[in-house]
Amino acid sequence: MMTSNEIRSAFLRFFEESGHRVVRSSSLVPAGDPTLLFTNAGMNQFKDVFLGKEKRDYKRATSSQKCVRAGGKHNDLENVGRTARHHTFFEMLGNFSFGDYFKEEAIAYAWAFLTEVARLPKERMVATIFRGEGDVPRDEQAWRLWRRFLPEDRIFELGMHDNFWTMGDTGPCGPCSEVHYFQGDHIYCAEEAAGRKCLGVACECDRWIEIWNLVFMQYDRGGDGSMQPLPAPCVDTGMGLERLAAVVQGKFSNYDTDLLQPLIQEAARLSGKAYGADPKDDVSLRVIGDHVRAATFLVSDGVVPSNEGRGYVLRKIVRRAARHGKMVGLEKPFLCGMVAMVCELMGEAYPEIIENRAVIESVLRREEEVFGSTVSVGVAKLLESAAALTPPDDKAIPGEVLFKLYDTFGFPLDLAEEIARERGLSLDIDGFNAAMQRQRDLARQSWKGEMDTQRGRELADLGAKSLFVGYETTRVDGATCILLLKEGKRVAKAVAGDLVEIAFDRTPFYAESGGQVGDTGQIIVEDGLLKVTDTKKPLEGLILCEAMVQEGHISEGDHAILEVDERSRAATEAHHTSTHLLHAALREILGTHVKQAGSLVGPTHLRFDFHHFAPLEPEVVAAVEDRVNEVILKNLPVQKREMALDEAVASGAMALFGEKYGERVRVIGIEGFSKELCGGTHVDRTGDIGLFKITSERSVSSGVRRIEAVAHFPALLAFREKESILRETEAACFAPAEKLPEVVRHLYEEIRRIEKENSRLKLQLASGSSQEQKPIEVSGVRLLTRLVEGLDPSEAKNLADTLRQQIKSGVVVIGNRLENKASLLVALTPDIAGKLKAVDIAKDLGKIIGGGGGGKADIAEAGGKKPESLEEALGQASEVLKKRLGG
Repeated sequence: MMTSNEIRSAFLRFFEESGHRVVRSSSLVPAGDPTLLFTNAGMNQFKDVFLGKEKRDYKRATSSQKCVRAGGKHNDLENVGRTARHHTFFEMLGNFSFGDYFKEEAIAYAWAFLTEVARLPKERMVATIFRGEGDVPRDEQAWRLWRRFLPEDRIFELGMHDNFWTMGDTGPCGPCSEVHYFQGDHIYCAEEAAGRKCLGVACECDRWIEIWNLVFMQYDRGGDGSMQPLPAPCVDTGMGLERLAAVVQGKFSNYDTDLLQPLIQEAARLSGKAYGADPKDDVSLRVIGDHVRAATFLVSDGVVPSNEGRGYVLRKIVRRAARHGKMVGLEKPFLCGMVAMVCELMGEAYPEIIENRAVIESVLRREEEVFGSTVSVGVAKLLESAAALTPPDDKAIPGEVLFKLYDTFGFPLDLAEEIARERGLSLDIDGFNAAMQRQRDLARQSWKGEMDTQRGRELADLGAKSLFVGYETTRVDGATCILLLKEGKRVAKAVAGDLVEIAFDRTPFYAESGGQVGDTGQIIVEDGLLKVTDTKKPLEGLILCEAMVQEGHISEGDHAILEVDERSRAATEAHHTSTHLLHAALREILGTHVKQAGSLVGPTHLRFDFHHFAPLEPEVVAAVEDRVNEVILKNLPVQKREMALDEAVASGAMALFGEKYGERVRVIGIEGFSKELCGGTHVDRTGDIGLFKITSERSVSSGVRRIEAVAHFPALLAFREKESILRETEAACFAPAEKLPEVVRHLYEEIRRIEKENSRLKLQLASGSSQEQKPIEVSGVRLLTRLVEGLDPSEAKNLADTLRQQIKSGVVVIGNRLENKASLLVALTPDIAGKLKAVDIAKDLGKIIGGGGGGKADIAEAGGKKPESLEEALGQASEVLKKRLGG
């Protein structure tokens, strides 16, 4: 029986021996594709090749691609662990043809691998083809090709929904052909249970499972829906390793394969549970096994937990695993301890997880610890909401509250249900589901992205290509204008006042990429002058300058002088090389777990995000700054070489998170200190940077820090600005620079003393009694009202405590006028809290001041926009109290 590692290796070897280039898996974070939250298919990294926007030096490829499907339209996280084949992380085996072979070879390869290499029994496999629908004909060719291997009764025809693939509303598309494997009639089928016949390959049951999908891209769908044949048809196939392993290893569930069982058994060992003994525990153990793989690979590829985008999905995955850990008795962080096993199982195929193990463990440990504390906060929030209810009419905790707890704190719905049941309350499940659906819809809209495919294809069809010569020079004489666009449309000529996008056959202008901003400068033609404000690269090989025609005119075919703003370029280059030095210095001083998580390099400053889990102490910041400046002062040469990607990685060059690399890459090295893959522009020697100064260091998300810094001439400007501020402060404080810390400290202490005294006097004034503010008795309960001006929330609560002490037993209502707003604070003494709820009184009085109320049983607040109604609200307090007491 083949292991999963053997299946993966055999697949890649089979296609390599068939003339395919083995291409390493791309990152789970798609580079340059806003349509994707995560890489979710093998073809993602070849998307531009299929669209004709990128050329490679091979026409056949094969890969084992790491994928994640969770979040966005794949928001079915709750199914993971409950079914045999739902996963967050999985591997997609695939082979691809870019205008080389087509259906005949693709089908023959698939059958040969499955029967000769994987040795699956032929009699258990069937194929599906596209039956034709609308104007798209039946796939006769696929049917004939499958007949070489299968009898007619084992070739099934399905429609557009099942057997036709599209990349989007327009663009490449075509019929699919799927291979299905029969698992047996003993498997449960809902159709059969209902007295109907099992639908076979079209059925939702698991008797037949799809194991390989062959996509034949042979049409180009236009905006009007019409289909035109592609001049060079392509092949894109995908086969989930987990499914194939289950079939090869004779397992019904993917979770029973050697990909996941070791992790499930480890979770069982840690929890003291036996897998297979309790269905509920089994779900939790499967969730943990699946989720720890996903979390390991996501963190390895630079994703960190956060409250938005990819980080939000990772946070949900980690917290769901942690919740299921608690359900099987794992109270302390445990996922971080399982990373080693993931590395052991998958590190040979994906060595990056071994390299990043320390940072993965740190991120997961921190997130589990944070989750433990947020559960406590969630319980408090839930109890607060429950206290605001007024049974028997109002006994359901609102769905919006439940969803906020789930979404913000990762608070489990089943735990909420348990707490509610203990208090005789229920949950508004319909409201929760409605809020969940709204969130899913927003996620779908947020990440559908709608790539500008049509524009990209239109530009590609124009055939315009720019040769970038900006590594060698910042000026080109005699460049030819090959493309002129105005408002996105091609024009022959542009005149003064026009905003245009313009391309030349040769250009020194660097297009924005890799964190480096696009160049600015000017374009000079015989009859005109253009100011370049930015430079972009909408597709590989085409560089477009965004420019304003300031004088005269320009036409396609004109010859021009292209001049990059040299001062801006020099500062940008200094900042870019500085990021490499900074990265190396951070790794040297803090540890090799430090990895770049993003950057911005421009002419005025640099911004560098990196993985680290604690603020940098001032002395550490100084040490990093010193180390970078030491290398600058050595005036070392900055080496720039181009080589094959695999060769570059093998030489020790670092590949950076979120970057998309071609087969040939540029390597930037500073001997003995730094070596990275980078396509940006750089100084020739480190001394050209001049001076490096860190201006700030802070957190941007959990586990990610950000350093901002300046170098070159902007560093001088920064020092000059600080000096100017220092001189102004000296003048304002009548003190020399060396005395300023002491003077400012004294001023601050004096301000704090005055503020405290002011607060004390306001409280004393507000708590002073008068004839009309004596307590009154309402149905046997004392009521004291007080109207005040300008108290902040803490001062109002302090006043409430003082007044409660004064009346000893009863209700205090404080009306507080704050500029154009009004607030009410209702506080009960402990002996009254059992008879009344402060939040009910606050809600009733809040309506009078044009707002609402909320809070706890013993103290609550109401806010409104009608300060003129505060006296009325205080006057009505006795009636509200009487009503609430049933008087």
